[in-house]
Amino acid sequence: MWRLCKLGFRHEPSLMFWAFGLSMLAALPDSLLALWLKLLGDGILQNDVLLLRGAAIALGVSASATWFLRTISTRVQRRFRDRVTIALESHVARLQASVATIAHQERPDYLDRLAVLRDQVFVLDHMYMSLFSTCGWILRLGVTVALLASIHPALVLLAAFALPTVLTSAWRPAVERIAQERGAQSNRLARHFFTLATTAPPGKEVRVTGIAERLITERRDAWERWYGPIAATRWGSAVWHTLAWAVFGCAYVGAVVFVASVLNASAGAVLLVLAAGARLSAYIGATVGEIGFLRGVWMDGSIRLAWLEDYAASLVAHADLPVPTRLDQRHSSGARLVRLPRD
Repeated sequence: MWRLCKLGFRHEPSLMFWAFGLSMLAALPDSLLALWLKLLGDGILQNDVLLLRGAAIALGVSASATWFLRTISTRVQRRFRDRVTIALESHVARLQASVATIAHQERPDYLDRLAVLRDQVFVLDHMYMSLFSTCGWILRLGVTVALLASIHPALVLLAAFALPTVLTSAWRPAVERIAQERGAQSNRLARHFFTLATTAPPGKEVRVTGIAERLITERRDAWERWYGPIAATRWGSAVWHTLAWAVFGCAYVGAVVFVASVLNASAGAVLLVLAAGARLSAYIGATVGEIGFLRGVWMDGSIRLAWLEDYAASLVAHADLPVPTRLDQRHSSGARLVRLPRD
């Protein structure tokens, strides 16, 4: 990911800076809503008109600033991704064209790694958006935890109970990607059968040879060999996510009871805990979801690009090796050369 960030900064430094800065700035007004609600409650209970008006104005400004900054940030990020996509596609094409061998076109494991860069190159530019969004959600979490700590330091533990959700979101997507990687060949075979059975060029041969039913059966078998392990892995992820969120839900209820009954805090403090805790759960959910995408899809594209860069660089480094004057079994990598008669 760091290598991909350096690549994007090298091509679009100013747009990348503004895209990241605006995404972080847009996170601040939204995270302060719980504080304004607390001040609003205190102003009502204390009959403080000045505090009440200030909190109401702050609520309106935060809501407006959130919408405005988010709109500007989205447009700047979209412009940045549109420009950097051209550079990334050129970079990937240049790397594949610089490879002098055909191993990456023939070996199934290499094809599995390059399939994403060929068919889904958008995973590279979407990584920037996901990374910026993740940083923004983490900033929101930090501000919300600071607001909770202003009531009692023990409420910081509420964020600790959210760690299981973060761990499962960083762990399970990698497991799912491994399952998808293992079934990549079956997926390509199923897509090949689907293309044969549904496109016009091979349609005549399919009708003449009468293999339509066979194509349907083999396509279904290949698809089940691909989807079966993935479905089982996703069910396991669902169980782990449910357990992690159950832990956080119990901690959230305990935090509200602790502030209201044990600390005997004011109504404004209880309102702050309710609002901040609710927003904390929403922020954690968004962060967990974004980390899941970042760890499972967008980071995977970055890893494949880094592998392609290293692979191309290794071949260039060995390009100055002496070329053998005579090819035999050792130099042909398993291929046997046969002299054919002229007739």
